[in-house]
Amino acid sequence: MSALDELDFDNRFARLGDAFSTSVLPEPIDEPRLVVASESALALLDLDPAQAEQPLFVEVFSGHKLWADADPRAMVYSGHQFGGYTPRLGDGRGLLLGEVRNQAGEVWDLHLKGAGPTPFSRMGDGRAVLRSSIREFLASEALHALGVPTSRAACVIGSSTPVWRETQERAAMVLRLAQSHVRFGSFEYFYYTKQPEQLKQLGEYVLANHYPHCLEQAEPWLAMFTEIVERNAGLIAQWQAYGFCHGVMNTDNMSILGITFDFGPFAFLDDFDQNFICNHSDHEGRYSYSNQVPIAQWNLSALAQALTPFISVEALREAIGLFLPLYQAHYDDLMRRRLGLTCAEDDDAQLVSQLLQLMQTGGVDYHLFFRQLGDRPAAEALRHVRDDFIDIKGFDAWGERYLTRIARQDDGSEQQRRERMHAVNPLYVLRNYLAQNAIEAAEKGDYEEVRRLHRVLSDPFNEQAGMAQYAQRPPDWGKHLEISCSS
Repeated sequence: MSALDELDFDNRFARLGDAFSTSVLPEPIDEPRLVVASESALALLDLDPAQAEQPLFVEVFSGHKLWADADPRAMVYSGHQFGGYTPRLGDGRGLLLGEVRNQAGEVWDLHLKGAGPTPFSRMGDGRAVLRSSIREFLASEALHALGVPTSRAACVIGSSTPVWRETQERAAMVLRLAQSHVRFGSFEYFYYTKQPEQLKQLGEYVLANHYPHCLEQAEPWLAMFTEIVERNAGLIAQWQAYGFCHGVMNTDNMSILGITFDFGPFAFLDDFDQNFICNHSDHEGRYSYSNQVPIAQWNLSALAQALTPFISVEALREAIGLFLPLYQAHYDDLMRRRLGLTCAEDDDAQLVSQLLQLMQTGGVDYHLFFRQLGDRPAAEALRHVRDDFIDIKGFDAWGERYLTRIARQDDGSEQQRRERMHAVNPLYVLRNYLAQNAIEAAEKGDYEEVRRLHRVLSDPFNEQAGMAQYAQRPPDWGKHLEISCSS
C-alpha cells in the first residue's frame, strides 16, 4: 500500500487542452474534518486506509494542499436537462484534480465535488453541502456493494464554512473516483457548438483510453457506441431489479462508461411503486422509476445524434435497437435469480410482472419481500409474507404458480435455493430515512452513524450481528422524505 504523497499521476484528460477543460484551483473550506472514508475505494488508489487519519489527507481533500503533479480542471459539457437542451453546463462545483495510475495499471480520476466556483458555476457558489455529500458517498458505496456499476466515493470532508440553500448549511467536499468523467453531454457540447475537430479528438481519446478493443474493429466508433448501448442496458436492468431510482437522468449525468453517475435526489424503493418519483423537483415524473428504461434509450439517441459525423444513421438506429431486448434479457435474468430460479422458462416474465402488480396493489416492501422469500422453505415463506398483500386470493394463486415453477427445477436442496437467493437479495439497503438519520447526526458533529451505516451497507447480503435495525421496514415518515436537486 502507498502513502498519499506517493500517488502516480497521469493527467491524460488535461492534456487534451483548454477546449475540453479549464484550469481552476480548489477553494479551501474552513476547519476541515474527516466525516467518513471508504477503505475499498481508497484501495483503488493503492492507499493504505490509515492514510485517511493523517492530517495531510484532510488538507488535500478540503482544497488546502495539492500534489505537485496534480492538474485541477473544470470539464466542459452540455446536456439535455428534463428533455430540454442546455448548451453549456460543465463542472460548476467539481474539479478533476488529476488522474492516478495504480499498481495494476488502472487510471482513476480524482474528482473533488464541492471545490468552489468555476467558470461553469452559473452564478452558483460551487459548493456542495454536507447532506448531499454524505448521500453521494453512501449511494456510491452501497451500489458498488450490490454489484451495480458505479462511480466510487473515497471520502467526505466536512467543514465550518457556511453555505445557503433553503437554509444555512455547512459546506463539504466528497472525493469521487471513476475511470472517466466523460459524459454523453461532453459529446453533445462539441457537436452542437460545431467543433468537429474537438468532437473527433474527444472520441479518439475515449476510444484509446476506455474502449481500446474497439479499435480492432472495422468501424471503431460504431463498435464503441454499440458497447455503450450494451453497458447501459445492463446498468438500467440492475437499477430496476434492485429498485434504484436515479432521479436526474439528464444526458450530462450519463457516463460514457455506462456506470451510475452524478448522484442527486436518488432513492431506493420502499413500498413497490412503479410510478415512484424520487426527485421533488421532477413535477412531471419524467424520471420516475418506470420511466428509467425509456429515458435511458432516449439519452442514447441523444448521444447517437452527436456521433452522426462518424457513424451512419442507419447503423446508429440498429445499435439503439439492441437496447430494449438486451435490457429485458438482463432484467429477466436478475429477477429469476431474485426468485431463486436457475433456468429460464417462457412464462417467467409474466410470473414477475404478476408479482409486481400484486406488490403495487398492496404497497409491499420491495426489498424485504425478496429477502423473506429466501428465509424459509418456499411454501413456509409464502405463508409468512402472505399477510403483506391486500389481494390475498391473487397472491395465493401466484404462490401456487411459484411453487410449481420451482418444483420443476432439479437444482439441489431447499437450503441451496435459500443460499442462492440470499446471495442476490440484500438484507440491508440504503433507504432514505437511514441516510437522513446519519445526516442529522453528522450535522451535529457526530459522524459515527454515517460510518456505521457505511460499514453495514458494505456487506449488504450477509446478516450482521447487532444491526437488525438497519433491516427493518421504514417508519411512515421515512417513506415521504422530499429530496430535491439542491446540493
